[in-house]
Amino acid sequence: MAWMIWVGALLTLFGLALLVYCIVAALKAKKLGGTDEEVLARLQKVVPLNMLALMTSALGLGAVTIGIILT
Repeated sequence: MAWMIWVGALLTLFGLALLVYCIVAALKAKKLGGTDEEVLARLQKVVPLNMLALMTSALGLGAVTIGIILT
């Protein structure tokens, strides 16, 4: 089950990279400024990607945990 640990670790790292991207995109949206509606529209585009990143990280951590238990 060592492969499950490695796959889980890769999923977790991918999720964390997506989270960093979401943070950078949100900061960039705020920095660009504009009206409140424009900033809100930019930030709302990041929300689905943020949820995907959180789910990917959680699945990866779950895979690592199950891999450790089964080893």
